[in-house]
Amino acid sequence: MSSHSAFAAASDALAARVLGALDGTGGAVQLARYVDDASDTLAALAAVRVLGADVLSPHLLLEHPFRTQDAAVVAKAFDAFPAADTPEEAVVVRRDHATAVLFARLSGEDTLRVAEPVPTDDAELTDPAGWSGWCVRMAQLAPLATLVLDGPVHDAARDGALRLCRGVSRSVLRRDHPTAVRLVRWLAWLHHEGVELPLDPGLAAEHVLLVGGAGPRTALDLAITRHLLERRPGMGAKAAHA
Repeated sequence: MSSHSAFAAASDALAARVLGALDGTGGAVQLARYVDDASDTLAALAAVRVLGADVLSPHLLLEHPFRTQDAAVVAKAFDAFPAADTPEEAVVVRRDHATAVLFARLSGEDTLRVAEPVPTDDAELTDPAGWSGWCVRMAQLAPLATLVLDGPVHDAARDGALRLCRGVSRSVLRRDHPTAVRLVRWLAWLHHEGVELPLDPGLAAEHVLLVGGAGPRTALDLAITRHLLERRPGMGAKAAHA
């Protein structure tokens, strides 16, 4: 098996493990055990990097304890696969910073080695001219659509609610189900923020669940979406900072 195939398989396996913790079909994620039991330790650590902030979702959404040994695995994954720091990889940098913020909140330690600083050029997040390309970028940044996090990407989502809805419709029509699922996750986050939407995020989530396939990464996005939709609207990050 090639390293790419091994990393992809490990990412799917970890996504299924996180999904089980979120939907109650499995126990706690136990990252340390996942890595210890893996036949390919490097692939297991790569999976932690690939899932990024989403690997912390059971601790954030369901308040599962974040054990010291699991925090050590996240730190080890960042050491094994150093953070990107090139402008061409701004999406990766933003995702890494999101993971670091949540890691610090859950562990009390600000120790992840991430690129500094977070990108300050927000033109790709705010330019309304190319809304379809903007939606692709927001889909890539879907791991940021979760509790606690707030920043330029989230401001762009608030300002671009209509564009996100258009992006969901376009992605469904093009049968680009992974993009549709990730954009619906943003709609669920906006719903939690109390933003009025022209598209019902609950109905959109039900639709993409039916047509979007059953891959573990897609299922994980949808599980996080459901948890966001189940929370009371208007109680998101913006309300917490008010």
